[in-house]
Amino acid sequence: MLITEDFMVPATDAGVQLHVRNKRPADLTRFAPDNIILFVHGATGSPEAGFDLTLDGLSWMDWMAQQGNDVYFVSVRGYGRSTRPREMDEPPMNNSPIVRTDTAARDVGAAVDFIRARRSVGTISLLGHSWGTTIMALYTTRNNAKVHRLALYAPGWLRTQGRSLTDAGGPLGAYRIVTAEAVRKRRGTGLPPGKQEELMPPHWLDAYLDAAFAADPWSATQSPRAFRAPNGVVLDSREYANVGKPRYNPADIRVPTLLILAEWDADTPLYMAQTLFPLLVNAPAKRLVVIGEGTHSIMNEKNRMQLFRQVQLFFNEGQP
Repeated sequence: MLITEDFMVPATDAGVQLHVRNKRPADLTRFAPDNIILFVHGATGSPEAGFDLTLDGLSWMDWMAQQGNDVYFVSVRGYGRSTRPREMDEPPMNNSPIVRTDTAARDVGAAVDFIRARRSVGTISLLGHSWGTTIMALYTTRNNAKVHRLALYAPGWLRTQGRSLTDAGGPLGAYRIVTAEAVRKRRGTGLPPGKQEELMPPHWLDAYLDAAFAADPWSATQSPRAFRAPNGVVLDSREYANVGKPRYNPADIRVPTLLILAEWDADTPLYMAQTLFPLLVNAPAKRLVVIGEGTHSIMNEKNRMQLFRQVQLFFNEGQP
């Protein structure tokens, strides 16, 4: 049996509340750096639509908790149930892009400190997906003493082959509007005909969309339904990754680090992880894992258990 708890955690600046969810076994009594894990999402969807999306009775957070872990996610501001900046109540082009990576890293820091205090531990393990890998890596470079192990799933790095799939080009407003059709198109990028449905059955994709829409109450006012995603990450890509400028220095990561992705990832292609990996010169242990027949969203695809098991194996190695 699993226990689920939801918290609203104050951010470092007044008036901002961050949604943090915890899942753990009901009989778990040992809370230590080696079994406490915090997830952070990517640039578009909420963690409810990724890490805690129940597919055929099981989410990634469920599975990790069943392995004896104390598992959390945090939604940075502008995502999920966390505070939506006031700019998201106005037309997107009324304001410049909001929620940049520095801000997201501070939000992660608030969640980390909340968990450390709650469990009376000095360090916890971190996992980021996509943009979340940059957030978690940047946070770690500044706070190695608070991080036990670092897992980067679909790691982003300097981009040499066109712009990000989240970037439609042109002027950027505070946020972008994401439709179901845009999600389907993005997830099918680079795949042979019919392969998308094989990797992610239609009812699984429908479950993702339902969760993504539910995480943004604004979506209920739209026809067709759509949800909002802050554009700070897109501007960061234009000013850093797209022009060969690192957002952080990998040599400043001084904890064991895992890079893991799937072979058909069109959002953060394999060359990014292959370039980043040798730069982790001060990580006391590092590993690069590539999973076959999967995309950027392999956590919600047929081969998701390979991802789950490889991540758990990495975190297990940090246990006594």
